[in-house]
Amino acid sequence: MSDEVTRWLTRATLPLTGLAAGAPTTDLQPLKDVLDGVRVVGLGEATHGTREFFRLKHRLLEFLVTELGFSVLAMEASASAGPAVDAYVRHGIGDAARVVAGLGFWTWRTHEVLAVVEWLRGYNRGRREDRMVRFVGIDPQWCGSSLALVGSFLRETAPDRAAGLLSPLRALGSAGPGSLPDPRRRLVHDAEQLSEFLRRNAPDATDVLRHARILVRAADLVTCARRHTDPGRTVFAVRDRHMADAVEAVLDDPSVRVALWAHNGHIAKRRHGGAAPSLGQHLRSRYGDAYYALGLLFGRGAFRARRMRSGPWARSRAGVVATHRVGPPRAGSVEARLAAARPGDHLVDLRGASDAPAAVREWLDGSGFSRSFGAVVPRWTYRLRRRPLSPAVDFDGLVHIAESSASRPFSL
Repeated sequence: MSDEVTRWLTRATLPLTGLAAGAPTTDLQPLKDVLDGVRVVGLGEATHGTREFFRLKHRLLEFLVTELGFSVLAMEASASAGPAVDAYVRHGIGDAARVVAGLGFWTWRTHEVLAVVEWLRGYNRGRREDRMVRFVGIDPQWCGSSLALVGSFLRETAPDRAAGLLSPLRALGSAGPGSLPDPRRRLVHDAEQLSEFLRRNAPDATDVLRHARILVRAADLVTCARRHTDPGRTVFAVRDRHMADAVEAVLDDPSVRVALWAHNGHIAKRRHGGAAPSLGQHLRSRYGDAYYALGLLFGRGAFRARRMRSGPWARSRAGVVATHRVGPPRAGSVEARLAAARPGDHLVDLRGASDAPAAVREWLDGSGFSRSFGAVVPRWTYRLRRRPLSPAVDFDGLVHIAESSASRPFSL
């Protein structure tokens, strides 16, 4: 079986001639047939701190926009701060570094993500409004910009009601997911009251209403429990459902095609750890094969992540963002199989495996494992981390990057 799988992967893989944007796209041309009829391409990542993942996503975004007509970059980043990035990439309003930093995640405060935003600005410059590429944040976390905008609007249009409607929501400006658990959902009720007041009294204030809806989602997220007997009511499930709803709102325009940037755990078509429904699972359920999930894996090297100590104090004690290193993948892992099939960086389309031999299908649909690191990793045991991965069940395609290096942060 091992040799048969390796031989099939060797034939099926698409070698990548480079990771840098602006390079010729001859190697990417087969993706035009692969993505025919696809409206959302999920671009995953096994770490939030790998420079090569970000560079390849930049290159793929450029290809999707210039050769396949994709018109939105949706990102696992603050939905509240996203409009500032959109204003920059479409109209040059503001400063690129400041709007990227405003997205609320240290993971995106890098030269690689900044280069993507600056490329979008360069692409849009001089184009008609309906030909521009938009930027959308889809994560309800970190809603300070929404609080500020809605507050300013209320103080101007309904000063007698502003304090009463806004005061209960001040905690949302700094609260993280699951940090204010409340089965009674009082904060959600307060956010819904504000949204309903604006809907009745300012039905034409489109931007304000959109930010009010973000506050409702943010309140839902911070008041959810991290653990629950119903996995669908945990922070992880609620966050991914809200992110899927944000993507769906973008797709209301039937002409839109979306490049979706998030971690592999969100992009995957299957539930997180077999329990909470993922963003990718929602999108596959809603859009079928019009959603294509591309997972990005790596062989060895370095990446950045926030280092946390073990023990009950870990969540209350912020760790530093540090560079972490791992050696070659374990034998039997999906990464090891991909590396054995072809050295270097490459992509394999798993949808094209419908006529693969039985032994290959068994591996593609079977229970395997790979490495996966989020924004936070354990201080000592991160090298042992792995997650279940059934290649064709979780993803429609996989990319293998042979060597990972740490993303490069920028400072203001």
